Amino acid sequence: MKQLTVNEYLKEKYGKKLYKVSINAGFTCPNRDGTLGERGCIFCSAGGSGEFAGQPSRSITQQIEEGRQRVAAKLPKGEYGLIAYFQAFTNTYAPIPVLRERYLEAIRHPEVEILSVATRPDCLGDDVLELLSECNRIKPVWVELGLQTIHEHTAQYIRRGYPLAVYDDAMRRLKERGIETIVHVILGLPGETKEDMLESVQYVGKSGASGIKLQLLHVLRNTDLAKEYEAGRFECLTMEEYGQLLKEALDLLPPNIVIHRKTGDGDKKILIAPEWSKDKKRVLNYLKTILLD
Repeated sequence: MKQLTVNEYLKEKYGKKLYKVSINAGFTCPNRDGTLGERGCIFCSAGGSGEFAGQPSRSITQQIEEGRQRVAAKLPKGEYGLIAYFQAFTNTYAPIPVLRERYLEAIRHPEVEILSVATRPDCLGDDVLELLSECNRIKPVWVELGLQTIHEHTAQYIRRGYPLAVYDDAMRRLKERGIETIVHVILGLPGETKEDMLESVQYVGKSGASGIKLQLLHVLRNTDLAKEYEAGRFECLTMEEYGQLLKEALDLLPPNIVIHRKTGDGDKKILIAPEWSKDKKRVLNYLKTILLD
């Protein structure tokens, strides 16, 4: 039995298509504000991985409305819902009253079906988990954890800022509260072998995650990773290498885990490499062919 894609899962559970509206709630990150560091993770852009999110100067409701209008303009008439996706930076890294105000503003939007919160495993204190549980009693909550790799040598290189044990503890505490978890893994990190990457994927599958995002490594302008790439210290995966790796990764995952992403998009305005990833239609068609073999 193959895993469900996120679209299949949502259609099965909600009976309609749900679209993500990416939100920038104006937060920062402990890896940027001096708590752990000031430069962020080595691959992270100035936008905190929120290039496709709204403008933080706009209210949460305004960002949702703007996203809803973009979705509606592309669709034929029909029933759909929204996922309010707090994407940019670390979205549990703020005082509880601020988090509660912004989460509840999103949840109260009549077309929002799910609240999705991207964060770090080391930014999930008991008070945050209690707030997420409170929200989860109103509408379903997803927590998206940026793990990227299970390997300590890579974690130090990318300046992740926490050990694997912190991820394990966060997963346990989220599962105890019945909150769905989606884990991000980057394929193609410098210095990692195919076996390293597959070990990370397999670990996530066994950790009890509800879903996984498999992300092709993108080299973005004005990041420390870009300096490493331009100095010739590593090469990006080819499309063929990525396709084969993805196929092997999916084969390692249990059938109950939902596949939320198979490659990912880099903002073309700041994407340096890999060049082949800019042609999204071609990439998706290629991956579809590979995965059907």
